[in-house]
Amino acid sequence: MNLSSRQRAILFAVIEEYSETATPVGSIMLSKLFQVSSATIRSEMGYLESLGLLEQPHTSAGRIPTDSGYRFYVNTLAENIESHGNAFAPHLLENKSLNRNTRVMEIRANSRENADQVIKSVVETLVDLTGNLGLATIGDQLYLRGISRLFSQPEFSDNSHVRSVAKLLDNLEPWLREVSPGEPLNIFIGQENPIGKNSGVALIVAKFRSPYSDKSYVGILGPTRQNYGKTMALVKYAGEILETVLIDNNEKGYL
Repeated sequence: MNLSSRQRAILFAVIEEYSETATPVGSIMLSKLFQVSSATIRSEMGYLESLGLLEQPHTSAGRIPTDSGYRFYVNTLAENIESHGNAFAPHLLENKSLNRNTRVMEIRANSRENADQVIKSVVETLVDLTGNLGLATIGDQLYLRGISRLFSQPEFSDNSHVRSVAKLLDNLEPWLREVSPGEPLNIFIGQENPIGKNSGVALIVAKFRSPYSDKSYVGILGPTRQNYGKTMALVKYAGEILETVLIDNNEKGYL
């Protein structure tokens, strides 16, 4: 999609601000950030809306990202990961914070010898660090942690929304087994979730090798409104640490 550098920056600013506040982002705040007039920002946001990247939930409100807007943003992050590993640009993720968080995950995983406990510790760490629901599936076994954290998000105050997510969770493990996402990092946003199109969530999973199954995944399920840079990096690392620790422990004879 052909966007100017300012249009791209405005889109990303809306996404990042909305991920923090869960409140539509207005032109006044962005005009201060970009040091241009509110009229200029409104014009650029109107163009982004015409492309389907932003939407205006109420006539007088600011804008929020659409699934397509999130997809454009996530693709940019994925390209960054592919090119530079977990070394994100400073405005997308504070590297010191990422290093601190991945270190916590690594220490917890390496402190366990039993495979079941290693997997649980990584999933629980994802919950602690992202505030989302953490999950892992090793063959036919599904690990879930943080359901209460997920449903405490403002997006899930509506009971019908909760039911949509619950239906997705009921079908998650067989769907992953059937689809078998092949990329090291897989992101399904909103309408892209084939078993929960109306659930308004994002599923981010990493595939990893394990001694127990050739279909092993770890990831998070959270609202589409979230810090994708941080979450994608942590999920990617979770897959890497699980692969390393489980294979190493298996070679040592730990069960």
